[in-house]
Amino acid sequence: MLAVRPRTRSELDTALRRRGYDDDVISEILDRYSDVGIIDDEAFARAWVTSRHHSKGLAKRALAGELRRKGVSDDDLGAALDEVDDDSEVETARTLVDRRLRVERRRPREGDAEAARKAEAALIRKLVGMLARKGYSSGLAYRVVKEAMADSGDADGLLDLDSYVEESDDFDQLRS
Repeated sequence: MLAVRPRTRSELDTALRRRGYDDDVISEILDRYSDVGIIDDEAFARAWVTSRHHSKGLAKRALAGELRRKGVSDDDLGAALDEVDDDSEVETARTLVDRRLRVERRRPREGDAEAARKAEAALIRKLVGMLARKGYSSGLAYRVVKEAMADSGDADGLLDLDSYVEESDDFDQLRS
């Protein structure tokens, strides 16, 4: 179990219970593992946050959810999430959007102005939805998408993102 990757105390507790060990034995094993440093939920949480934020671009909200599901305490979780500052979160969101925009801009576009407007609206939904699924707030997602699209070079033909936000459905629907 520990040979594959580090585990939290809660994950090991669940695995040992599944294998039929008594509560006393489980408690003794977990306490011993904690004493010798094999189990360290705080270090696990810090490593998890660093890894997932940099490799997957996850926001604090998504990282907190993952760590809670793994049984990390709120104290350990908070200490780990403090390592991701707001500037880093904005920068990561912008990197994700810029990367997706480069791919989307390579696709050929055809049609009239109405088709272009619909394509821009679909692109905005796609970009904001991507950020929402990664745990970014709606305000941050819209702001980053607006800035990235304005900086992408064709800001003259852009859909007015502010009016799009007012017309759009509930942001939570973009997460699905």
